[in-house]
Amino acid sequence: MQQRRVTGATPAPENAAPDSIGQAWNRFGAAMLTAFVLAATGCGTNGFAPDALVENPGADAFLNRIQQQCGKLSVGDQPLNYLLSSSSNDTYFVDATSKLYLGTFDKKQYADSINAFYPTGTNQPALDCIFAKLP
Repeated sequence: MQQRRVTGATPAPENAAPDSIGQAWNRFGAAMLTAFVLAATGCGTNGFAPDALVENPGADAFLNRIQQQCGKLSVGDQPLNYLLSSSSNDTYFVDATSKLYLGTFDKKQYADSINAFYPTGTNQPALDCIFAKLP
């Protein structure tokens, strides 16, 4: 293997610290950025999502029942089966409906939040169907 000789570079003194202050600050900054990103997304701690939904088999079954038995009814301009599908990027409906099942929302709070978020005035048939599926 041939050694390359870099011209114009000054070799580091024998007693030089292996790490400069700038490199230490760069590592510190990277660590702080990583900690901030984890906290902001709720990873590792409660972060900004203290009521983040923990997977619950009962809630999943409730959402599946709604999708199968109420799916053709609409909230806002979207059918429930779309709002509950993986194709939808609307997480509000799933979150609110899970909170209804878990008891975080009562029926009135749920209806008020759904009607405020999806203000079409045509949500009642879907709400009635959802309420009928509650255990």
